[in-house]
Amino acid sequence: MKTSMKLFKDYPEWEEMMPYKVTGIREVNAHIHTPYSFSAFRDLEEPFRMAREEGVEALGINDFNTVRGYDEFFRLAGTYSVFPLFNIEFIGLLEKEQREGVLVNDPNNPGRTYFSGKGLRYPFVPPPDEEHLLDDLRDKGNDQVRRMVEKANAYFREQVPEVQLSFERIVGELARGVVRERHVAKAIRMEVQQLGDEQRQREIYTRMFGGDPPRAALHDIAALENEIRARLLKKGGPAFIPEDPDAFLPVPRIISYILKAGGIPCYPVLLDNPSGYITPYEEDKIRLAASLEELNVFAVEFIPGRNDLRILEDYAEYFDRRGFLVLFGTEHNTPAMQPLRVTSRGGVPLTPRLREIAWNSACIVAAHQYQISRGKTGIVDPDGFANSEQRGILTALGAAVIGYFRKINKAPI
Repeated sequence: MKTSMKLFKDYPEWEEMMPYKVTGIREVNAHIHTPYSFSAFRDLEEPFRMAREEGVEALGINDFNTVRGYDEFFRLAGTYSVFPLFNIEFIGLLEKEQREGVLVNDPNNPGRTYFSGKGLRYPFVPPPDEEHLLDDLRDKGNDQVRRMVEKANAYFREQVPEVQLSFERIVGELARGVVRERHVAKAIRMEVQQLGDEQRQREIYTRMFGGDPPRAALHDIAALENEIRARLLKKGGPAFIPEDPDAFLPVPRIISYILKAGGIPCYPVLLDNPSGYITPYEEDKIRLAASLEELNVFAVEFIPGRNDLRILEDYAEYFDRRGFLVLFGTEHNTPAMQPLRVTSRGGVPLTPRLREIAWNSACIVAAHQYQISRGKTGIVDPDGFANSEQRGILTALGAAVIGYFRKINKAPI
């Protein structure tokens, strides 16, 4: 890592930082994806520009199966004086729920589970017995996409021979190491776009979709790429390739990896969709909390933009009272650009209480990063047990860490 910025391990003792403590409730977004996995952002600097414009003072990188963006993220955080939260996301399996056909936080695949780690050690050091885990997961995912591109090209040769994809070009121009299905949809859209005007593009899509015209407006990039994915790349589509089962680790192994990397295991709560549906695993918040505690998971996160505010309040308040960290984010994991400031579904602002919960939890993650970097215990110990009695102290410490970071990087606190 090449940087002239001061690392957390070199910060003063916490008593010396307390004069820099941030006061009041500040805006935080603890979950965004970046171009290092797939993102609405054109580059990694864009979310920091948006954070400055929207008053977001802490930002969490949360890419799938990679920490490759950490160094650039840290550098830009200093440039823009936005505090960095170092996170990661996996897709795993709860094997009991898979056997029983229970939907967890993936509404289509029983047992399939999105799972995050928060506040990993920075600079990142892979666990000594898992040095190659992230690379192996990346390679398995990339191989699936390579085969998807080959299958798409075979289909296109019959239906739209003027369209051909290059996996190497996708890797070199659209991705940063991790290649995902969404990159393929984007590549298809870009290839068609350069073949003529809208009438010509519509004709190509009609042949590509088996004689059915595109339903999305061609200027609506997000909708068009989602339609390409749904019609061509998803199950039942002519370019669909099943995912490698070995790319989905059992959740206990994911938790172990996160803890060894200094992080906080965190369950992403899907919660309700616009029709009000909540998966069986999540529909009873008391049972959900108990299930997570059995796994030694004491942090949850929400993407409020997909949730009704009243339901979000109910769950977030409950988990906060039960002693969980409760974090919010926006993902930005599709082509659709949206504000960085977190709101609930329909753009409804979060209540002051929800903003307070989110800020306090982000402060605890900041304190955890500081403590772990200095070889001390943060909000969870190496076995994953929560240090609940330290929440108040760590909240204050985190506010001081954030304030000190902003001070040395020349931002008013």
